[in-house]
Amino acid sequence: MNEMASIEGASAVGPERFTNRELSWLEFNRRVLEEARNENHPLLERLRFLSISGSNLDEFFMVRVAGLKQQQVQGIEERSMDGMTPTQQLNAISKVADQLGAEAQAIWGDLSDALEKAGIDIIHRQELTQRERTYLSNRFDAEILPVLTPQAVDNVNPFPFVPNAGFGLIFNLFDPKSGENIIELLMIPQALPRFFTLPCRGRKKRVIAIESVIREFFDRIFPDFERLEAGAFRVLRDSDIEIEEEAEDLVMTFRSAIKRRRRGRVIRLEMAADTPETLQHIIREGLEADHALIVESAGFIGITDLAGIVEVDRPDLKFEPYSPRFPERIKEYGGDCFAAIKAKDIIVQHPYETFDVVVSFLRQAAEDPDVIAIKQTLYRAGKQSEIIDALAAAAEAGKSVTAVVELKARFDEEQNLLWAARLERAGVQVVYGFFEWKTHAKVSMVVRREGAKMRTYTHWGTGNYHPVTSKIYTDLSYFTASTRAARDAAKLFNLVTGFVQPKGLEMVTMSPSGLRDRIMTLIDREIENSKEGRSAAIWAKMNQLTDEAVIDRLYEASQAGVSIDLVVRGICCLRPGIEGLSENIRVKSIVGRFLEHSRIFVFANGERLPHRKARVLISSADWMQRNFDRRVEYMMPLENPTVHAQVLDQIMIANLIDNEQSWSLNPDGSYDRLQPGKRRFNLHHYFMNNPSLSGRGAALAGKRVPKLKLIQRGG
Repeated sequence: MNEMASIEGASAVGPERFTNRELSWLEFNRRVLEEARNENHPLLERLRFLSISGSNLDEFFMVRVAGLKQQQVQGIEERSMDGMTPTQQLNAISKVADQLGAEAQAIWGDLSDALEKAGIDIIHRQELTQRERTYLSNRFDAEILPVLTPQAVDNVNPFPFVPNAGFGLIFNLFDPKSGENIIELLMIPQALPRFFTLPCRGRKKRVIAIESVIREFFDRIFPDFERLEAGAFRVLRDSDIEIEEEAEDLVMTFRSAIKRRRRGRVIRLEMAADTPETLQHIIREGLEADHALIVESAGFIGITDLAGIVEVDRPDLKFEPYSPRFPERIKEYGGDCFAAIKAKDIIVQHPYETFDVVVSFLRQAAEDPDVIAIKQTLYRAGKQSEIIDALAAAAEAGKSVTAVVELKARFDEEQNLLWAARLERAGVQVVYGFFEWKTHAKVSMVVRREGAKMRTYTHWGTGNYHPVTSKIYTDLSYFTASTRAARDAAKLFNLVTGFVQPKGLEMVTMSPSGLRDRIMTLIDREIENSKEGRSAAIWAKMNQLTDEAVIDRLYEASQAGVSIDLVVRGICCLRPGIEGLSENIRVKSIVGRFLEHSRIFVFANGERLPHRKARVLISSADWMQRNFDRRVEYMMPLENPTVHAQVLDQIMIANLIDNEQSWSLNPDGSYDRLQPGKRRFNLHHYFMNNPSLSGRGAALAGKRVPKLKLIQRGG
C-alpha cells in the first residue's frame, strides 16, 4: 500500500483518513491470488484462482488504469479522495501490480510442479513423443494453420492492428533466396485455445501451449526461412466506453463505441523477457505504446489463459460438484411459484438454492393465461439466457412485456444489444433507460388476474439475471406479493421507462434520489441510540465501500460508541481500528469458493443484535458514489419474520463468524488472513449443507438447522 500520513484521533479531517481506491482494489486481487496458494483447495481450483487474478488485473488496467492514464496525458491533476494525483496513483499502481505479477509467476511455477506430480504435465515441444507429434501435426494442419495469418512488417507494410488482449509472436527471419532479413508478426487468433490436451490413457494428462505448437511446426508457416530472433507480447487497451451527451440514437452510438473500444489506446504491454531489444522497439513503435505501462515477463504471458488447463478432465483435482436446492416450500405447492409467494414471502440464497426458481417464476408468468403483464430489468443476462426466452415467449403469447435493457453494463454492451433486438422481434417493449444513469436495480413485476382482483408479484434481486454467475455468486432473490412493494416497483419502472419521478414510496428507497440520505438517516439513528444509552450497532455486507460521506458518517458513529461490523469483499476506502476515529469499526473480506455479492444492511434499532426488531434491508447497491449518484438502485426492508430471521440470524451471522475464508482489514489498508483455531467455521460449507429458513417448507420443518452464535462486541 502507499505511504500514508498518521492520524491523530478524531481531529484528523484530511485525505489521510481514506485508503486509495485503486490500491485497495489491488489488495483485493492479492487476496484472490493468495487463494491460489491455499492448500485447502483442490489443485486445479487453485489454478482457477490464479487465472481469475489475472483476468481481474486485465480488467483493472483496461478500465481504471486507462482512466488515470487519460487524465495524466491530458494534464488533469484532480486528486483522489486520499489526496493522490493521477501520476502518483499510476506510480503506486505500477509498483504493486509488478509485485503481484511476480507473485503470480512464482505461484504458477509452484502449481505447475504440483500439477506434474499429480499427473498433469505442461510440456514443451522438445518433450513431445512421436505419437503426440503426429497427433498435433494433424490438428495443426486442420485447425491451426488455416487461421494463422503471418504479416510482414517493413516500410511498405506497416505494423498491423493488434486487438485488445491480443497475444502475438514476432520473428526476425532470414530469407536465403534474397539474402535479406524480414520481420514477421504472427497474432494468435483468440478463437484458438491457448492449450491443447494430448491423447493419453488413464488419469495422466499432458498439455502443451499453442506457442510451443507453432514453434514446433514453424517451417510449415515460414518454409525455407531461417529464424534469427523471436519474441512474444500481449496488449491491453483502454476499454471504457465514453458516449457523447449529444448522442441522438443510443443504440447506434453504442454499436460505434464498441467498435472504437477494440482500437483503444494501449494501456499495458507485456513482453517476454527474452525478446531482443530490436524486436521490443518494433513492437513499442508499431503499437504507439509510448505512454503504456510496459512489463517484461520472464514467465507465462497472459495468466488469465491458464483457465484452459483447469478444463482438463481431472475431477479429483476440482471442487466436488454442488447441486443447488430448489426451495422445498415451492415444491409443496406443486411448483406453483405464485401460490407459494402468495402464502408467504420467500427469500432464496443463490447459489445454494437454484437460480431455476427465478426462471420458473418468469416461465410460469409467460405460460399462465391469467398473467397480463410482465416488467423486467436486465443488467447482465449472459450469453444463454432462459430469462430472455421466457420474456419473448410471454410477448409472443400476447402479454404486455416491458424489458429495461441496460446498454451501459460494462463488457456486456454487445450482448445486451443482441438481446434487445431479439426481444423487440418477439414484441417486447424494450426500453434503454437513462443516458446519464445506469439502471442497476434488479426487479421483476408480474401482474396477474385473480378472480375479480389484480395481484402483482415482485422479485427483488441483489445480483444479475445471469445463469452462469448465479452458480458462483452469492446473491439474494426476494419474492413477495406485498401490495406496497408492488406499488413501489411500478414507480421504479415508471421512472426508468417514462422518467416519472417517484413520489410517495412506501417501502423501497431508490437512488439517485434518496438512497444515500436514507442510509445516513439510519446511521444517525444508531448514533442517537448510543448517545441515549441504548444498544447501537451496524452490520453491513457489500462488495465495495468508497463513498466519502457515508464513510465519514460511519467514523462519526464509531466515535459515538456505535459498534460497526462490515463485510466488504473488495474495495474499502475506510480505515478501521484507528483510536479516536474508527476504533469501534471492524472490516473483514471473505474470499472463497463462491464470490460474495449480496448487499445486506442491518441496524440494531435500540436492541442488542441479532434481534427481531432490528432493521434489516437488502439492496442492489454498494456504498459507492456511482451507486448513489449515477445509478437507479433500490433498497428494500425485510418485514416478514421468517425472511428477516433468515437474513439476520442465518446469513449475516454466518458471514461474521466465518474464519476459514476471511481476511481482516488493518488501518494501513493491508489485510491479514484470519486463523481459524479450534472453532472452525466455513460460511460456504454451512450453506451448502443447511436449508434456508424461508424456503425449507414443512417437509424440512423437523430438520435441525445448526443455530449460529455470535460473540457480542458491544452494541
